[in-house]
Amino acid sequence: MSMGIPPKFQKVPSMRVRVEDTLSAHRNELVSLLSRYVEQGKSILQPHHLLDELENIIGDDEAKKSLSDGPFSEVLKSAQEAIVVPPFVAIAVRPSPGVWEYVRVNVHELSVEELTVSEYLRFKEGLVDGQSDDPYLLELDLEPFNASFPRPSRSSYIGNGVQFLNRHLSSIMFRNKESLDPLLDFLRVHRHKGHVLMLNDRIQSISRLESALAKAEDYVSKIPQDTPYSEFEYALQGMGFERGWGDTAAHVSENMHVLSDILQAPDASTLETFLSRIPMVFDVVILSVHGYFGQANVLGMPDSGGQIVYILDQVRALETEMILRIKMQGLDITPRILIVTRLIPDAGPTSCNQRLERISGCEYSHILRVPFRTNHGVLRKWISRFDVWPYLEKFTEDAASEIAAELKGIPDLIIGNYSDGNLVASLLSHKMGVTECTIAHALEKTKYPDSDIYWKKYDEKYHFSCQFTADLLAMNHSDFIIASTYQEIAGTKNTVGQYESHTAFTLPGLYRVVHGVDVFDPKFNVVSPGADETIYFSYTEKGKRLASLHESLEKLLFDPEQNDEHIGILKDPAKPIIFSMARLDRVKNITGLVEMYSKNDNLRKLANLVVVAGYNDVKKSNDREEIAEIEKMHALIKQYNLDGQLRWISAQTNRARNGELYRYVADKRGIFVQPAFYEAFGLTVVEAMGCGLPSFATCHGGPLEIIEDGISGFHIDPYHPDKAATLMADFFQKCNEDPTYWVNISEGSLRRICERYTWKIYSKRLMALAGVYGFWKHVSKLERLETRRYLEMFYILKLRDLVKSVPLAAEDPSA
Repeated sequence: MSMGIPPKFQKVPSMRVRVEDTLSAHRNELVSLLSRYVEQGKSILQPHHLLDELENIIGDDEAKKSLSDGPFSEVLKSAQEAIVVPPFVAIAVRPSPGVWEYVRVNVHELSVEELTVSEYLRFKEGLVDGQSDDPYLLELDLEPFNASFPRPSRSSYIGNGVQFLNRHLSSIMFRNKESLDPLLDFLRVHRHKGHVLMLNDRIQSISRLESALAKAEDYVSKIPQDTPYSEFEYALQGMGFERGWGDTAAHVSENMHVLSDILQAPDASTLETFLSRIPMVFDVVILSVHGYFGQANVLGMPDSGGQIVYILDQVRALETEMILRIKMQGLDITPRILIVTRLIPDAGPTSCNQRLERISGCEYSHILRVPFRTNHGVLRKWISRFDVWPYLEKFTEDAASEIAAELKGIPDLIIGNYSDGNLVASLLSHKMGVTECTIAHALEKTKYPDSDIYWKKYDEKYHFSCQFTADLLAMNHSDFIIASTYQEIAGTKNTVGQYESHTAFTLPGLYRVVHGVDVFDPKFNVVSPGADETIYFSYTEKGKRLASLHESLEKLLFDPEQNDEHIGILKDPAKPIIFSMARLDRVKNITGLVEMYSKNDNLRKLANLVVVAGYNDVKKSNDREEIAEIEKMHALIKQYNLDGQLRWISAQTNRARNGELYRYVADKRGIFVQPAFYEAFGLTVVEAMGCGLPSFATCHGGPLEIIEDGISGFHIDPYHPDKAATLMADFFQKCNEDPTYWVNISEGSLRRICERYTWKIYSKRLMALAGVYGFWKHVSKLERLETRRYLEMFYILKLRDLVKSVPLAAEDPSA
């Protein structure tokens, strides 16, 4: 029997080689294609432009097909942009998430060259009129600082940094007994406000720790397992152990056993378990600077939306988790959480002019407001999030003093939110030496195409030069970063992630980012938020249902009166409801949902459509984009004669009633639809699924990860509306034939949320991350001192200078 020849591993050809091979094999077709690009003059071509031109090249069909199937087609399919500066075409190619190559073709000479990141960005700057080719433009390059730092190489590890970091650093720590000394040092210096925790001076070595653990475990095993710690505290103290091991004999025994396992047969997962149980986080500061941050009358105010809901829900869950942990650790310590935001003296109907406000549903969590100050005094009015930059440095100094006064010390963890909050978090963390976590929520660079290369066009209104610089500083200064989805970090096979877009870019005339953010950095972790379970719970939980609201909900849905709150009539209330709720803007695509419904006669027969979005009167809106969408809605209603099948309800801010509205739609065996062209996370999808409402949501963004297609809901592509409408019609048809089908998807939705998207899971994960990163920061070079000194210089020499160009807000002299 002959042995099979083992496969020969071949090096994957570079992008330059692929282009050269195609030039050899399909010279005419490729020249035709590249010439079509060059004919467009100086420009940035997006992926769809590049592929569309393939259809238009000159040549016979067979030649076209061979070019389409050949190596150059692979280059185009993974291309994210092409820069045309005749006679050159430079292409940025992304073979996989986080991996980039750059190639440039001279169409006249048919020569091909690979470019470095710096060369590509310098070439791209040629698009900007009047941009001089400065050979000494500042380049930001963080790669040399990270060269020796552990990083995974597989895209699948992106967003699970803590697991990789633990495995890598544990393998170093567990080489021999002596290498465990940092763990002992960490436990020995562990204290809270002067009080020693975990170990005292009786234990000075690993061998002493091992023998003391054996003795303590033996002692604890012989007493009733529900014995409170206070009853055997002095016995353990004499052996070298202080408070923090547990509140009962059972918990103390369990935690000591875990540490014994680490010392005897160490592994990464056991270490992570132990670190997540150590008492480390008692005082947390959360930064959310811009907008009106309050608990009432703020949603709908400028710059005041989902981020506020996220943080308030986060804090309630976090406090509950901290109280539970501290109790189980056997400690008598009161946790504190401070949300630090801006105090606005002219606060209108909100409480944003109060210095300290307790958060409802919490015992130990408060909003601490600090005003924006200048040499002229306190800024009294609201200002846009794009205009806050000149105030942040002084705000940081004032906030540091206020935090120290409230906490009577420094916090154990600082969490930043959005660009301004993340910058302040970095400055505070740097000043206090505290573990820092950042949460982007939204990175503006990805919202505004080409806002980097053409930054000067945007800067007067948005000051993106300041914002992008602040984002880079915070991302690189932070100890760990939380993202809601993998896509937020590294996109998909075909789309670039929000963080990934900060890997390399240029602000012509200002600086080039050659290596800004590395999405493979183990500081990145996906920790998805949930929906408030007291508001968004299953329609089947009859005892918790808000039945008193049903009359008002029926009026909201079916009252024939046409007014500012609702227009349109549902002639057949017995039909199930297709329900959607979102802002009325182009990206959320509510008008697209109305249009896809309108064009599918079968769907219109099977179900009514109810949308909650914006205003129904253009006179009430000041937003140009919303006004255009309002006008489009009215035009669609008229064009497709939707009266009788569509109900348009203006935006609803009562969360309790919205929760019951989801459940009411579920009672009627309806569905929820989220048709956005792009959705960063998809909180409304989580809310609807948490109420047991089968959901059909965009495949572009977070919902792609939230929903398991066909099991806990369905993916739809808003760019293929006909298919989406057919999918919904088929669902209703199937439910009519088999009512258990609706129940199966509903139960799948509830199961998915319960397993992956709750604030309880989120808070446990966040506390575990804080413990693990805090530990490794203490015992290894995770401090990244070299990087931080580099960032400090960048902040002082670049960002502070840019901030001077942002004008201070002019106060109304009559105020």
